[in-house]
Amino acid sequence: MKVFIQSVNFNADASLLKYIETKVGSLSKFHDKIIDAEVFLKVQNTSGKENKISEIKMNIPGNELMVKKETKSFEEGINVCVESLKRQLKKSKEKLRDSVSV
Repeated sequence: MKVFIQSVNFNADASLLKYIETKVGSLSKFHDKIIDAEVFLKVQNTSGKENKISEIKMNIPGNELMVKKETKSFEEGINVCVESLKRQLKKSKEKLRDSVSV
């Protein structure tokens, strides 16, 4: 699975990029036909502490899964997005399995 990472209005450091690739790459255990994943990292100019937006768009055959979270750090945001995508991938795979068995 290919993972494309875009950081908007800032340069992400190498350790963050490696962390994201590892976390998003682990999702391939839950669905074997993932085409690719696009990760967008944005910093909002607000006074609040939760100004980091993590967004993951995952392409699977016949569908596109998307999660967007606003958190204090990108690592926390990626963790929450990955957990949400795990549930979506499992649900998608169950629907696929149910439609094949019917």
